[in-house]
Amino acid sequence: MATTSASILVVEDHREIADLVRLHLFDAGYQASTVGDGRTALASIRSSRCDLVILDLMLPDMDGLELCQQLRAHADYTPILMLTSKSSEADRILGLELGADDYLTKPFSVMELLARVKAILRRVHNQKSEKNPVDEIVRTGELVIDRVRHRVLLRDQEVPLTAREFDLLLHFAQSPGRVYTRTQLLDSVWGYEHAGYEHTVNSHINRLRAKIEVDPAQPRYILTVWGVGYKFSEAPEA
Repeated sequence: MATTSASILVVEDHREIADLVRLHLFDAGYQASTVGDGRTALASIRSSRCDLVILDLMLPDMDGLELCQQLRAHADYTPILMLTSKSSEADRILGLELGADDYLTKPFSVMELLARVKAILRRVHNQKSEKNPVDEIVRTGELVIDRVRHRVLLRDQEVPLTAREFDLLLHFAQSPGRVYTRTQLLDSVWGYEHAGYEHTVNSHINRLRAKIEVDPAQPRYILTVWGVGYKFSEAPEA
């Protein structure tokens, strides 16, 4: 499926913003529809599969965080791009922890919105294209990565990862021993250039290490290659 034929649901109670986003998505070649509250959005997603949800956090009835949590409670994976205000940093962090794929702060530029949409859809499309029955489960050391269910187990215990942390871990684990620069990781995992945002990679790796490493200061899985970037261990100790 070409990403420009994707079906996108815009969940936004501000009518003017919703219509503006829908029109620009339509002009970019996407199929786009809008709803104004969380419960209607949830019913719509469950009744007719969509490829991406653009989700405002401030909604009547059911807010965006609750809707995000409800979507992630189901096996079917629907990518989520959150829309937040600049003053809601805690909500942005919580939204990412609940499984949102990316976020934009209001006010945002249409070009940036379209770039984020394209990046998320391209990443999901590439993952589906590359999926092979023999590697739906990736096992390495004490880690088990289930790419279909978006689950990670460490010593048989589920590890709660954000969508981006999961993508980053899977990207590493699929190419053990390969060294990636921060710029390469931004392009491959985030899907678009974050000029000057190499620290984004550092912070995600630090959080990932805190969740999967026995001693994050002495990592066994995600290793630092000084002066270059990072790599995944070729033979992590069990």
